[in-house]
Amino acid sequence: MVFGLLKENMINMYKKIFLFCLIISLNFESNAQGKFGIDEQKCKENLSMFREYYKQGNFLDAYGPWMWAFKNCPQASQNIYKNGPKIVKAKIKTDNNNKLQHIDTLMMIFDQRIQYFGKEGYVLGLKGYELLDVDKSRSEEALEYLKISIDLDGNKSSVQAVYGYMKAMVNLEKSKLRSSIDVLNAYSIVSEIIDYNIINESKSTKYFIQYSQKVEDLFTPYAKCDDLISLFSQKYNPQIDDINLLKKIVKLLSNKECTDSDLFFSASNRLFELEPSASSAYQMSKMSISKGKISDAITFAKQAIDSEENSSKKAKYYLVLADAYRSQGSYSSARQAVNNALSLRSNWGEAYISLGNIYIAGAKSCGTEFESQTVYWIAVDAFIGALSDPDTKSLASKNINTYSKYFPNKETCFFNGVNNGSNYEVKCWINKSTKVRTSD
Repeated sequence: MVFGLLKENMINMYKKIFLFCLIISLNFESNAQGKFGIDEQKCKENLSMFREYYKQGNFLDAYGPWMWAFKNCPQASQNIYKNGPKIVKAKIKTDNNNKLQHIDTLMMIFDQRIQYFGKEGYVLGLKGYELLDVDKSRSEEALEYLKISIDLDGNKSSVQAVYGYMKAMVNLEKSKLRSSIDVLNAYSIVSEIIDYNIINESKSTKYFIQYSQKVEDLFTPYAKCDDLISLFSQKYNPQIDDINLLKKIVKLLSNKECTDSDLFFSASNRLFELEPSASSAYQMSKMSISKGKISDAITFAKQAIDSEENSSKKAKYYLVLADAYRSQGSYSSARQAVNNALSLRSNWGEAYISLGNIYIAGAKSCGTEFESQTVYWIAVDAFIGALSDPDTKSLASKNINTYSKYFPNKETCFFNGVNNGSNYEVKCWINKSTKVRTSD
């Protein structure tokens, strides 16, 4: 009995020694081979060959030597994995009979890249993106890779992972495998990453700027106020303390012009309570105008202006102050706010449009019917100033055509002692010179 136990223990000990020696041997063999595998010369030849073909754009001829290097010396160079996808995708296009096999090879490129060179999050983003490109029917599988990639890398995610994630979700929604709410949630995730990479400039910023429009194009069919409000209403309560979520709600609803909703007002108000800032004060000013709370709107707009250092944003805040004053009937103060905006951002079409609207709103406060009509000369002058800005050129032209019809006619000008083309000083609160023009 004792002898039997001793014998069994001895056998187990020899097995362990054997396994240990085997592992040491394998490790020694691996180290001896190095990154070039078993045949260093042949490895270098194939690496050089496929790289030359690749540089020439001859991906099909690059395939043979690339595949040899991929199989036999996978640690030799990262170019095997950086160049591999284009080479294999060229093969997929020309060898449709073996498409599935080539797609499997494409997927192996990313698995092997992670194995030998790491960067799992980044590489999985590329894997999901490329899978979508070659086989739309595998969007579910691609989405899994892309989700892991974004979970691992967060705001440092690649533009391929971000765009691919949105694209995969839209593909699945169109196939009835995901809902429109899933698409909205996906947009909420990727838009935050895009914004981070655009604001915090890096070598990837220009690509995020390029792809941000593609993401917007994917999202536009789903960007309905009712859907957005439904999505965020599920996550919102009046006592919420999640500032990031509040910013996301306010930004998306604002971007999609859903600012009349109670949710937008409530979320903006809560955000301002938790984190008073120039941007949240600006939002509160806009909402206060829409709610008819003009005194509050003026207070919020001034707070936004006082706490903002960026000139372009400050100019925008001056325009909301101008809107508040105009709504109050304080036309002179409204004009001054626009002039302050123009001092920060010269030739800004939106400011000139605002100025023209102020003159139109205040026209009836200026004396007789003729005197009121002369204000439209000044208003049109402001709209003419907006023609030089491509963003407002169309609206400015439309406004000029519309409000030129309100000019006094020749007969009215004659009876008031003014001639077409002569100089004229518009009094009232305006006190500005212009040219006489008639509506006929």
